[in-house]
Amino acid sequence: MQPSTVNSLTRPMDNRDAQPTKRPMTSNPADPGWTRREWLCGVGSAWVSLSSCRARTKRRRPNVLFVMPDQMRGQALGCMGDPNVKTPNLDRLASQGILFRHTYANSPVCSPARAILQTGLYCHRNGMVANDLRLREDHITVAEMLAKQGYRTGFIGKWHLDGGPRLPGYVPPGPRRQGYQFWAANECNHNHFRSQYFRDTPAPIPISRFETEVWTDLALEFLEQSRKDNRPFFLTVQMGPPHDPYRAPESYEAQYDPARIQLRPNWKPGPGVPGPKEIASYYAMIASIDDQVGRLLRALDEFGMTEDTIFLFSSDHGDMLGSHGQRLKRKPWEESVLVPGILRYPKRVKPGRIEDVLISHVDFVPTLLALCDVTPEVELQGTDLSKLVLGEKSETPDAVLFQIFGPYQGDGTPGGWRGLRTHRYKYARFRERPWVLYDLEQDPYELHNLVSDPSAQKLLGELDKQLEAFMARVGDSWNYNWTHPVEDRGRLYRWETFYTVEEYLAWAKEHPELDQEPQSTQP
Repeated sequence: MQPSTVNSLTRPMDNRDAQPTKRPMTSNPADPGWTRREWLCGVGSAWVSLSSCRARTKRRRPNVLFVMPDQMRGQALGCMGDPNVKTPNLDRLASQGILFRHTYANSPVCSPARAILQTGLYCHRNGMVANDLRLREDHITVAEMLAKQGYRTGFIGKWHLDGGPRLPGYVPPGPRRQGYQFWAANECNHNHFRSQYFRDTPAPIPISRFETEVWTDLALEFLEQSRKDNRPFFLTVQMGPPHDPYRAPESYEAQYDPARIQLRPNWKPGPGVPGPKEIASYYAMIASIDDQVGRLLRALDEFGMTEDTIFLFSSDHGDMLGSHGQRLKRKPWEESVLVPGILRYPKRVKPGRIEDVLISHVDFVPTLLALCDVTPEVELQGTDLSKLVLGEKSETPDAVLFQIFGPYQGDGTPGGWRGLRTHRYKYARFRERPWVLYDLEQDPYELHNLVSDPSAQKLLGELDKQLEAFMARVGDSWNYNWTHPVEDRGRLYRWETFYTVEEYLAWAKEHPELDQEPQSTQP
């Protein structure tokens, strides 16, 4: 609400002018024409007027709309040079803001990545060192911090932070929603055509269309409500596609002929590895996402919200899709760790910028809070890149840290590993031995692993020291790793809810028959 436009500084003079006896106005309290009381009242009125003026001119905090599809690799955009996919709306969004070409997932798997994006903390700090754990309710999340500063917060889509059984997927109002007020979501369900979501009761609301459309319908509902609400909003829309199973509506499938798909130079065939058919469907799902982004862009224009809304588009992690003969995620290669990075903020960010700085999930929360003029309530571990976003000189990270804490047989991840992405090199190792080393300037598709190259041993030693120092600086340790295959066979979400791997292992000792039971799972 705007303060009164009446200038409080004029009131004492107007009132005095109305008095029968008029005394001269002076700023000197010793002047016999003014009593000390009158002088102090005049100063007080001036201070109130100045404060009122400042309140009127203070910049309104921006809205934030964060759209995050699941398992969308950063290469799969027209503006990133993919020759197959059609993403006109996302390309336009990038042209109107900033395209961050080196945006990375610190922990490239669903729940851990999402926890980083909520807390601004690495997984060893937020506790989400495995998929399908529950994020502790005592964390102070980005939504909670923004809500305390007057934001209307909303979450739509796939949550995947509540742990325990994924179905039916109801997360009740309260602390487990981590600060989100408007709620239309489920825990995790990869049936993209027939699913369900929940609002504030356990009654499921069916989804009988391709889910990207439904989540966008709900986002438009939120935006429509926000037109009548004076508060700025923070809305995140987390879509299930293009996560496998790879299938899109027929109208999108028809746009992508598997025979015409250009495979990446590092693609290799193998058992269970996605081929041209699956990759074509992956692109078809992205085309659907792009159309829904177009709907959101049009709504922002129609509602007069475009200018003062930060529109952020990214993903939780990528998808190998057969590169290096690998599938899914949890890997150190670019197809797994690189995610989209697009930010538009017309009121304060010049359009058409391309940035090659290193940015990762852990930087999102401090950067968004700073852009919203909100001071973090807790110490965050990422870098505030708001000055960079606004076109000012800024220090930027010289490396990105990657963390995977244990094996997953379902996608061929052999064990926990740590890694670095510097401006030039990619390095990852297990606790016992180095794994991969690439010169990304000379080898962007990571075809030549230099780990065993005698000429690269000095470099390997330097990167080992850099990785060790990075881990020490953020408090990471190899001791956070686990070796029991807790992510396989639905162990962490089949029976009970667990906050830690240790809780599960203690439970498994009491229920060994359930720990061993085979279970068909979704990754």
